[in-house]
Amino acid sequence: MTSSSSSSSPSASSGGWSGVLGVPGGALLVAGATGLLHEWFGFIRFLGFARHLIPAGHEVLGYALMTFVGCVLLAGAEAVRRRGRG
Repeated sequence: MTSSSSSSSPSASSGGWSGVLGVPGGALLVAGATGLLHEWFGFIRFLGFARHLIPAGHEVLGYALMTFVGCVLLAGAEAVRRRGRG
């Protein structure tokens, strides 16, 4: 029996964190982008939960901020994934 079977590799432990950051990051990015498209062009409404997160009267700023936070979370997920690969 080898000792490597009982210890986890760095990529296995960081794989969970990249998913934890990537899933909400992707959802926020898509929700923010489609919310901005809806505000500007009025024809697309993909993720309806986003309108409940934005205060009335601040839709464009809220969707832009949501898109930015989604990008930051996805960048963090990629950084965790790269760190795990070594």
